[in-house]
Amino acid sequence: MTYDKFPVQRVPGFAAVAGWPAVVARLQALIDAAATGVTATGSTAESGNSPTGSDATGSDPATDATATAAAASASGHVVVAVECYPGVRQAELAAALATLDAELVASEASCITDAAYQRLIAPFLTDDRVFGIMNTLTLQDAYDPAKTAAMRQAIATSTAPVTVVYGVGASLVCDYSVLVYCDLPRWEAQLRYEAGSPNWKSANGQGDQLRKVKQGYFVEWRMADRQKAKLLSRLDAVIDTTIADAPRLVAGAGLRAGLRQLAQTPFRLKPYFAPGVWGGQWTREQFELPGDVPNYAWAFDGVPEENSLLLTFGDVTLELPAMDLVLDQAERLLGTRVYSRFGAEFPIRFDFLDTMGGQNLSLQVHPTTQYIRDHYGMPYTQDESYYIMAAKPGATVYLGVKNTTDPAAMISALQAADAGTAPFDADRYVAKWPVQPHDHFLIPAGTVHCSGKDTVVLEISATPYLFTFKLWDWGRLGLDGRPRPVHIEDGEQVIAWNRREAYVNANLIDQVHVEQDTPNVKKETTGLATQEFIQTTRYWLKTRAGAVVAANGSVHMANVVEGTGAIVSSTRDAFAPYQVHYGETFIVPAAAGDFRLTPLDKTCAVLVATVRP
Repeated sequence: MTYDKFPVQRVPGFAAVAGWPAVVARLQALIDAAATGVTATGSTAESGNSPTGSDATGSDPATDATATAAAASASGHVVVAVECYPGVRQAELAAALATLDAELVASEASCITDAAYQRLIAPFLTDDRVFGIMNTLTLQDAYDPAKTAAMRQAIATSTAPVTVVYGVGASLVCDYSVLVYCDLPRWEAQLRYEAGSPNWKSANGQGDQLRKVKQGYFVEWRMADRQKAKLLSRLDAVIDTTIADAPRLVAGAGLRAGLRQLAQTPFRLKPYFAPGVWGGQWTREQFELPGDVPNYAWAFDGVPEENSLLLTFGDVTLELPAMDLVLDQAERLLGTRVYSRFGAEFPIRFDFLDTMGGQNLSLQVHPTTQYIRDHYGMPYTQDESYYIMAAKPGATVYLGVKNTTDPAAMISALQAADAGTAPFDADRYVAKWPVQPHDHFLIPAGTVHCSGKDTVVLEISATPYLFTFKLWDWGRLGLDGRPRPVHIEDGEQVIAWNRREAYVNANLIDQVHVEQDTPNVKKETTGLATQEFIQTTRYWLKTRAGAVVAANGSVHMANVVEGTGAIVSSTRDAFAPYQVHYGETFIVPAAAGDFRLTPLDKTCAVLVATVRP
């Protein structure tokens, strides 16, 4: 089985460096260039010409052109802003920066106090362990105006030849000559929470992991992304800080060239895999994963909010948040009509749920659009579907309620189970359906559902992935030894009680419509439900002639659900042919245009999701 766990995208014309000594040397070159007003950079590569700057292969280190370089040269004072994403190990960064001949300034000394910050974000966190309210804050709100003004003045009048300002919000407190960004994927930030790191400006290192992720999701990641979006077009360099003591740096021109490249060609995200209390063994066996955890419940390789991009410059690969691409190239990536609806947010996500040899998922329901908007400040909700990749004989999914279910009785039974009075009898209240590979179950928000044991689900959903109201978790504890939170009160408000067995069978199971059936291809729409904005289409590729997929003004996310793999090629030679294998999720940007799917061997099937017009 060929499943690429490290899908790299090569960016020609630039060379990155690795390790703190090389990174510091590159920073010194940026400082020297700013001090002399020299503009020997990779900027020509940005305009489509041959790169001649610091990251051009074989060239001397230098920097992107900045509007302030000449001013820095005239004043003799170079100011470097090293902006950090929350979660970056700043002690490690400061130790490396200290090897420069420069004055170091920690920008966060100008922040409001930690206590004031907690008061600022409290309205967005709520008392719930999982759910908060989407914030409207910026990093500037976390900075004290008087302290910031004083720091800005001190930096401006410093007699030091070089001042390096670092921290979350460093770009807010100085007029910089050089701008550097220390980046970090959200998934790595979550791993650091799990290892004991606190949230930004919070003394919660040993606190509840769920609450830490909640604070990241609803507060600090959003604040940091708003600032990052303003800076990406101006960066002189970006530093990948994913691996401790192993930084990697590339010039801003190289980063932007890589992001522009990805916005017009098929690509994959770096997958990550996580254990869970209900997890199974299929993912481990199918994708040849390590055996150091008891199971793998989730396989995420289609979630740009959390997954990474692997960009190779020369012989050095950087791991950077896929959100950088969404923030910098949103319209090219998503398509104008999708961007106009969702803004710089990727609206579709794919992931695997593996219960093969494991347990049932929690019985759950997702909030309706109105409910999520009113209670959590989100503009749309998590409509989704289950596409069955594998299943043992007798495997089932729960979907909808039984024809005889009384809503009040079911809620009372759920409450009793939560109180420990008696287990919830799911088979009495919830409809259960047999499954086999390639079945497709549609799950519009408000539908009670869960995958049963001994199945592998390709979950296709809208992006607000955090909003699952667990109703019953089968009386078990999470991997942390604590009961997993249930939200019966919320769930009761959104359950669509009219989605009973008859409705589910007629509207939500295998809604397959054949659009084309020729000797070369069978094209079927498989959903999603009319309430949902995602359209899924399955292509059974019978010969090497393949099938053409129209761009239709939208980004496409797809997975090879049968066969060895497929080749994705442009109908107008806009990009080089791209090979994907069974189980691999891939993205085709709207700017890539129409594309052709061809089986890698004789036949295959590809499930493609897009945003409906």
